[in-house]
Amino acid sequence: MEGLSFRRVTIAVAFIFTFFLFVAIATLFFVPKPHEILEALKSEEMVYSLKLSLITASVSTVLVILVGIPIGYALSRFDFPGKSAVKSVLDLPMAFPELVLGLALLLLFGRTALGEALSDLGVKVVFTKLGIVVAQFFTALPYAVRVIYTTFEEISPRYELVARSLGYSEFETFRKVTLPMAKNGLFASTIISFARSMGAFGAVLILAGGSYMNTEILPVTLYLNISYGNIGMAITSGIVLVVVSFLAILLFERLEGGEHGPVRG
Repeated sequence: MEGLSFRRVTIAVAFIFTFFLFVAIATLFFVPKPHEILEALKSEEMVYSLKLSLITASVSTVLVILVGIPIGYALSRFDFPGKSAVKSVLDLPMAFPELVLGLALLLLFGRTALGEALSDLGVKVVFTKLGIVVAQFFTALPYAVRVIYTTFEEISPRYELVARSLGYSEFETFRKVTLPMAKNGLFASTIISFARSMGAFGAVLILAGGSYMNTEILPVTLYLNISYGNIGMAITSGIVLVVVSFLAILLFERLEGGEHGPVRG
């Protein structure tokens, strides 16, 4: 009876707080009138914001995956000096607020040797669209690396050893054996990276600025319109972000339910 009561309590807590969270999110869809949402979606600001969000998030995601794959593989397969420090630093952005990450990036790409060198080359990061991509990249990278690392960890090194014994080079083994076996995990990390890039706000606001119809992505649109008192536009931005996040989670859960690859034996 005691075990049954404990089970009921834990399930009840799960349902109660899930219900409140669901109601809070659902309020976004039921408070505004349908025609208000449609008008906001067709507005020039929303179209610009959505287009810029999709473009920058796509570019950021590609860069994140290209960088995240070698990082995740190195951490899962090789021992090297400073490995624990690398893992800790990569995890840091998940532990502190995005605003802190944005401030750090602003200082890095501002009046430093790096910032001035890039400026001399004609590359401007601060308060530009490039700054959006940079902020999204550093926001999403830790999440992608975590998923990719776990994916490679689940693949037994035996398959790679067999491939090497058959004459494959280390890179050929990685490309022809390991990557195909990790495809589900890589796709899942792509989805998570895209969702995190679409939802990046604090780092983008600090590094790229929140200028109207210039560096205005969806989270910035929500912030600006809340500031202006344009609740309809702000709610519509929130709805779009919720839909994107829901689809990303749905796809991620489906992939998590499948097989990422053989389990390490």
